Amino acid sequence: MPRLSWSILLILTLLLAAAGCSRQEEAKTEHPKATEKLRARVVVPDNVKGKWRAVKIAVRDKESNTEDIYTVNIGYEFVVAGSQLRLKVENFLPAFIMDGTKMTSASNETRNPAVQIIVTEGGAEIFEGWLFSLYPGTHAFEHQRYNFSLVDFIPAGKKG
Repeated sequence: MPRLSWSILLILTLLLAAAGCSRQEEAKTEHPKATEKLRARVVVPDNVKGKWRAVKIAVRDKESNTEDIYTVNIGYEFVVAGSQLRLKVENFLPAFIMDGTKMTSASNETRNPAVQIIVTEGGAEIFEGWLFSLYPGTHAFEHQRYNFSLVDFIPAGKKG
């Protein structure tokens, strides 16, 4: 009888374990976002919205040792001359701060200017991140031929 009890106990344990695995698999398929990395969100405060028209981005060509400066309106993009690189200016935050997963601006004063960019090459996205005016090396875009940096920012209503 004791031998039979151990066998029954072993079988019940295996059945419960199998049922538990099955429920875990169901949970994984039902909730795929639970395992995804939390994505930061950008919040442009009302006191910043519409106050900035454009940014100036320097593009340095490491091969020719030249630099061109592009003035790009916020929300627009440009193609780097002689390349397949396309750079889109997403957002400008004059006083960039990060609070958990939220990126925003502490004020409308240019205390820590940053521009959010998306870079594509040949139609494929190769970079999404930030260029910082005061800290150009922070999370800098790495490309074999080009470097980008934020060199100026233009308020709304101002030309040039």
